[in-house]
Formats: sequence, structure tokens, C-alpha cells
Amino acid sequence: MADKILLIYPPSPVMNREDRCQQPTDDLVVIPPLPPSDLLYLASITRMANCIPYVKDYSLNSKTIEDFKQDLIEIKPDYIVLNAASTTLKGDLAVLKPAKEILPNVKIIAKGAHFRVFDIKTLEEYPELDFAIRGEAEFTLLDILNKKPNNEIQGITYRQGGIISRNEDRPFIQNLDEIPYPARDLVDNSIYKRPDTDEVQAVIKVSRGCPYHCFFCLATPTSGSKVRTRSPKNIVGEIRECYEKYGIKNFIFWSDLFNLDHDWVQELCKEIIDSKLKITFSTNTRADSADPKTVKLMKKAGCSLVSIGIESGNQQILDNIGKKITKQQIKDTVKLFKRNGIKIYGYYVVGLPWESEETFRETMEFAKSLNTEYVSFYTATALIGTRFYDYVKEHNLGELNFDKPYYYPTVDTHYLTKDRVFELHKNALKEYYGRPSYVFMMLFKIRSFREFYNYFKAGLRVLFRK
Repeated sequence: MADKILLIYPPSPVMNREDRCQQPTDDLVVIPPLPPSDLLYLASITRMANCIPYVKDYSLNSKTIEDFKQDLIEIKPDYIVLNAASTTLKGDLAVLKPAKEILPNVKIIAKGAHFRVFDIKTLEEYPELDFAIRGEAEFTLLDILNKKPNNEIQGITYRQGGIISRNEDRPFIQNLDEIPYPARDLVDNSIYKRPDTDEVQAVIKVSRGCPYHCFFCLATPTSGSKVRTRSPKNIVGEIRECYEKYGIKNFIFWSDLFNLDHDWVQELCKEIIDSKLKITFSTNTRADSADPKTVKLMKKAGCSLVSIGIESGNQQILDNIGKKITKQQIKDTVKLFKRNGIKIYGYYVVGLPWESEETFRETMEFAKSLNTEYVSFYTATALIGTRFYDYVKEHNLGELNFDKPYYYPTVDTHYLTKDRVFELHKNALKEYYGRPSYVFMMLFKIRSFREFYNYFKAGLRVLFRK
């Protein structure tokens, strides 16, 4: 009989649970919940092992641990695979004990960036946990499900016979085309929508890896310094499946760094154009990696929005975090995308160790001068495994607090308390979005009543944000 595999997001806060991006969505205003793409890719992997997968996101729609228990009774899985984030670890792993009480023989596997550092410690603290996957999970999970001897499986820390063992790391997957398309048949795709138009959108993982290793980011530690890309034909094959099988025409091209290789981006865009599939997509870009030819092709292929990690309006802070960009490069890139009719989502981080009243004010004025369509102001979060986390320990910036990651600061800066950083951050969105010039700009860009309604709702959330 085939093994049953239950892959879950635990009943914790609604989060985008990608390893490098463990962010809650409730407090971020314009970022919608995304489908559990990592679980859907893993679900397809389980089918390669002739297993029967089930995917459940208990973080949506106020699901509770009681819903989880009921599913355990009904499904009776042989394995549970859960995504655990450092910022919600205690809540995430609260499902372990009741799972073993209901199904004593179930094997529980946890994945997530947290286990790159605290794998042994977590297994010691949670005796119900059988495996922790370190690094890319796809083929590690396949080895487990294929019953390969535990001591021969790269990338796991595991419990066997009361002993915790840590195997060697698994090398990064070099050919990402080997990963099967995600099992989108296992979720209700209609609930994952663009925040502006309410159209259904899907996430497609197009590349992994980033060579820049920024101070606060987990992209390089979790995915490596080499950018590994899927082939354009493979990506367009997934787009076509979404388009023809599920009627999905809007996409987020998820990557650690989308546009480093201009030739690859241009080839992908040409492949989309040649496919005759009328889609829209959003993706990310660095401020020094965009060129006119590539941007024009992105627009022609359907790119409607790019996100740019601007981080700060203070050049010294940009230098300190290893961003390797200048404010002038940011300005030039913003102008380039605006000229081509592509909207811009600017990401800023408030409360990095060198933040002061003056640097915050510099960031706000810089953000307003760029006048991008969307912004998020995150509070600096020292995720475990980042250089930021190590810096906090070295410079004694206070006890880490992960109660409200990206919303309430995790630590003090050298010049500001956490409470002061929170006050600055809390008012940043109001100051940015409340400008009459911004409101008029966006009114001219609205194309439907649905867009107007969604912008209006977002505006109310900003206005009455606590």
C-alpha cells in the first residue's frame, strides 16, 4: 500500500514561508498570502516515490490545531512534512506532540532555514521530531520516502534508536529542470489572488542563488552564491500548464535574483512571447542589474511589476550591509522601469544597527523622491543564519524578539531603542501613502472599479494601522 504524506503549513500566523523570506502578511498591508509553493513542489516529489500527497495550509482562514488533529484522524498519514520558520518555531512545532499522540508511528519531517543552524538543538528539544532537512529539500525528501538508509541520506539530521545524528550537507541541485512542476491540483488555486485586481495568480520558482550575501538576507546561505536558473522552455511549460489546466494568467516569478544574467532573461521573455500566452508577471531586480533592452523585452513579455530591495536612503548603511549599490544606481533603475510602464515595489528596512533619526529621515525623503507605486517598510529582523544575527550577538544589541517579525523590531540599533524604531516604522506607510501627490498619481493609474476598491481597502488599513 502506498504511503500517505501530509505536507503542512502549521496553524501559525499567515506567512510567506520561503527560507529566505519568513514574513507574516497580516501586518504588511499590500502583500497577499501566497500559495504554499514549496509544499506543492515537494508534493510532486512524493509522487515520484509512488506516495499519495495531501497539502494543507493551516495558517489560512484561522485554522487551528484541532483542524490538524481532525485531518490526522481522517487521512492517517505515514509521514508529516512541515515548514517551520525561525520566527514562529514554537507555534509551528506545537503540532508535533498531538500528532504523535494520535499516530504514534507517524514519521515527522521538518524543513526550513532554521535547521541549517539549530538542527541538533531542535531535535533535542522536541523528541517527537524524527528528521530535520537542511538545505534544498526536494531530493532529500525523495531519499527518505524511498527508504534509503538514514545514514546515507545527505542533508538530514535525524533521530534513530534514541540517538541524534547529523549527516553531511547535500550539494545544491544544479539542474533545476529535474524538479517536477508543483502539484497545484492539491490546493484551491482561486484563493491566491493579486492584491490589486483580485485575479488568481501563481508562483513559479524560476531560479535559486544570489552572489551578494547581504547583511540581513538568507538567500546566499540557503541557496548558494551561484545563480542557478531553470531553462526558459521548462518555465514556459509550467506557465502553459497553469494557463491551460487551471486558467491562471498572472504569475510571480520567484527568484533570489531574477535579472543577473541578461541573456537568460531575454531568452525567457522571447520564449513567453513566442508561446502566444497572454500573461502578466511580477518579479524582482537589483538596482544595478537592469538594462534598457532587457527591460523592454520584460514589458513585452508581460512584466507588470518589479520589486527592488532599496533598503535605505543612506549610502553608508547601504555600504555597511554589503548591498553594493549606490543611490544613483537606484534612481536610474527606477527611471528605466517607469519609462517602460512597469510598476515598482520598493522594499525598505528600518532599524538596521546603524539607523538613527537622521538616517530614517533620509530614507523617507529618498523613498518619496523615487515615488514608486508600492512600498513596504520592514523592521530589521535578525534571522538566524544571517550576518545580521551574528552582528547582534557580537555587539550586544539586546535580546532577540521574534514576536512580530518585520513589524516590531527584533533588536535595538546603536542609536535607537526597539520602541522608537517601531514608532518610526509604524508611521512610515502613512507618511508615504498619505501624500496628495501619491494619491493623485495612483488614481490616474486605476483601470477598474475592482482596482479602486482594493486600493481603497488598502488605504484604510494604512490609515487605521495600529
